Amino acid sequence: MTDLISPELAVPEPSDLAGQPYAYQRSELVEPDWTRLPGWKDVTAEEWRSVQWQRSHCVKNVKQLRDVMGDLLEERVYEDLTRDQAERATMSMLIPPQMLNTIVPNGAADYTEAFYADPVRRYMLPVFTDRRTDWPSHPHATRDSLHEHEMWATEGLTHRYPTKVLAEVLPTCPQYCGHCTRMDLVGNSTPVIDKLKFVAKPQTRIDDMLDYLRRSPGVRDVVVSGGDVANMPWPRLEAFLTSLLEIENIRDIRLATKALMGMPQHWLSDDVRAGVERVATVARQRGVMIAMHTHVNAAQSVTPLVAEATKAMFEAGLRDVRNQGVLMRGVNDSIPQLLDLCFALLDGATITPYYFYMCDMIPFSEHWRVSVKDAQHLQHGILGYLPGFATPRIVCDVPYVGKRWVHQLSEYDEVRGISYWKKNYRTGIEQQDPEALNRTYEYYDPIDTLPVEGQQWWTEHAGTSLAEAESRAQASREAAEAQKLLPLI
Repeated sequence: MTDLISPELAVPEPSDLAGQPYAYQRSELVEPDWTRLPGWKDVTAEEWRSVQWQRSHCVKNVKQLRDVMGDLLEERVYEDLTRDQAERATMSMLIPPQMLNTIVPNGAADYTEAFYADPVRRYMLPVFTDRRTDWPSHPHATRDSLHEHEMWATEGLTHRYPTKVLAEVLPTCPQYCGHCTRMDLVGNSTPVIDKLKFVAKPQTRIDDMLDYLRRSPGVRDVVVSGGDVANMPWPRLEAFLTSLLEIENIRDIRLATKALMGMPQHWLSDDVRAGVERVATVARQRGVMIAMHTHVNAAQSVTPLVAEATKAMFEAGLRDVRNQGVLMRGVNDSIPQLLDLCFALLDGATITPYYFYMCDMIPFSEHWRVSVKDAQHLQHGILGYLPGFATPRIVCDVPYVGKRWVHQLSEYDEVRGISYWKKNYRTGIEQQDPEALNRTYEYYDPIDTLPVEGQQWWTEHAGTSLAEAESRAQASREAAEAQKLLPLI
């Protein structure tokens, strides 16, 4: 019988697929050679795997960075970094060896230029020349850009969504990202940001959180965060998780830790692995799902140690490990960069890509932020390549609203860069507000991404002075301080 298969139905040869906009190619994970860096040339593999060594050798200032990098970097890099720390940085410097080792992971002939261009460097070690000088901060930038403090049910417990709460159990991390959305609270104060401090003692705050959850049967989901739970001594964290598991209405617990990538040695520690297994065993017996959420923004950060730590968490009994990245210019704002990252997570470490958040409107973040229009383009561009369950949603965390898929906006003025959003639930501060579900809430694109007409409009209506942005930031802080004085209910 004659083969009548038409040419258009013929199975393409592999070479025929090369014309796709993105060409998938699986890559093996590699742990960069840390001995290429002068300050670590004698560090052994045993030392590198030690969480104690990692913690004690974190880079916290320019001098320590110079000690590690030696003469690989030109002096102008250190001067650039020093000026940023003095004039712009909202987070103090703190980067573990594991993360620093993934910057320029393969070395370079011109190390200084490669260092400047590196995506991990761009958000972990921002320099002054990264920042915009025309609009360093958006006129509507605020320190607590998501207004989480206003929604504290108890100190550190944000009740923004109807069935979910965020428990900020501590204000520190093993590493500080330059773009941290909780820059008002997390980490050490910087020359430009005097950080808000918790008032209650740590155990009192934990007890208050648990008491509120016991009295709130409508809450079923707790994100345990901070800060980073990897900085909480494991016995204290285990005690808190065990107490959560005793509350009948709690059915989902999510552990938020960038340290799964930034310091996987912590989660590979024998005592931590054993503790996770104990907690996961109780959760499984009670039908509660425990997952881990990490924060990876660049494919080069996914190394064999990250994959090993993730595997350890699955073996200990966690239900899932998911990634919540942040979309940033110069870091992951192209379709190939996003897909490379997603496949590195999924193929290399069995971490599920979950969300990419648009960078929040904190002070001095305009060089990182992307427009809603560009975020929509990126969401469109990554569809169809990944499994549906592992195709991350790109979301805009709209002030007083929460996470909204970037295509979910109600209106969009692309000239002035103002998007308008609605919501289908009341936050914890709107229970008596009859208009909360009817009004629109605004989000603002970076002004430098707008057409000339839009930039001129902002110049006329908002001014370009840094003083104005700093004044708004100060007002945000004063509101947060005032909130602390109110009775918690």
